[in-house]
Amino acid sequence: MVERAHHHVLWSRVPNYQPKFLDQLVRQRKVFEYWFHAAAWLPMRDYRFALPRMTQMHGERGWFENCDQNLVRDILRRIETEGPLRARDFEDTRKSRSGWWDWKPAKQALEQLFMQGELMVSSRNGFQKVYDLPQRVLPDWVDTNPPNSDEYAAHLIDNSLKAHGFSALKSFSYLRKGRHLRDSIKSQIDYRTGVGQLVSFKLGKNLYYIDPELLEARAPRSHAQVKILSPFDNSLIQRDRGRDIFAFDYQIECYVPEPKRQFGYFCLPLLFRDQFVGRMDCKAHRAKSLLLVKLMHLEKPLHDDFIPACCRALTEFADFNNCNDIRIDNPKNDSIVQKIYS
Repeated sequence: MVERAHHHVLWSRVPNYQPKFLDQLVRQRKVFEYWFHAAAWLPMRDYRFALPRMTQMHGERGWFENCDQNLVRDILRRIETEGPLRARDFEDTRKSRSGWWDWKPAKQALEQLFMQGELMVSSRNGFQKVYDLPQRVLPDWVDTNPPNSDEYAAHLIDNSLKAHGFSALKSFSYLRKGRHLRDSIKSQIDYRTGVGQLVSFKLGKNLYYIDPELLEARAPRSHAQVKILSPFDNSLIQRDRGRDIFAFDYQIECYVPEPKRQFGYFCLPLLFRDQFVGRMDCKAHRAKSLLLVKLMHLEKPLHDDFIPACCRALTEFADFNNCNDIRIDNPKNDSIVQKIYS
């Protein structure tokens, strides 16, 4: 619909970001591709902290329910012998497909091996992942020793606080399985709170934890700036957090059946100053060089300084998506959206 999520997230935060910057980090083996809160690029130094999920992906916790294990072994042997390969290097013997996510058996097998850590993504050729053996991708300096529960818990806590500033207990183990890990996280949070490294406060229905120095720090100045964010942005990927902090209930609707969608297939959150104020469903028609805004929905009263900020953001977002023109198809009846439209 628009530029891919990992580029979108970085573009939202890094001035003058260009996709080639990430490609350079991949070539330099400074980052690797795997799952964190979603499909992500992670610092290569954190590789060992991806190993617990890789272990879980074996056997009963497989990524696909009925992956052909003979095919898995054949693919692994081919890559061992032939070197890096893409999904298109393997034949698809099916007569028909039912949609974008109806992957051929070889693609499922490649993704299963990737999630198990037996293959890594060494590069990308357009949208195509190039798969290779970890020993041919990982730099020599990378620690490949799996963390114990306490090390893993400390990593998740530190990473969450670094990313979010403050987190609820369940946020530290977001998308992680296992009672033992949750107990380790709870034990470390209790310890850090007990010695004053963290303090807690109530927000919404949840208890959040924060470094007391950060709690006392002055908030940064908010600028009259609009940010058009990715649905997979760290700031909103945890739905409860968005409701607690911003009173903003956001859900990406491409996974929602069409009759139940409220805001559109790929609605993007709109951040103005330090508040989420609405969402926008749009699509980049690259062949026409057109950014089409199907729906812009604003949810809070806004002053006129929002209008020029939103126009700048739309122009910058169109440029980011290699589009020269912008069209808003459904301005609804909101006076501010009407002004942007005009």
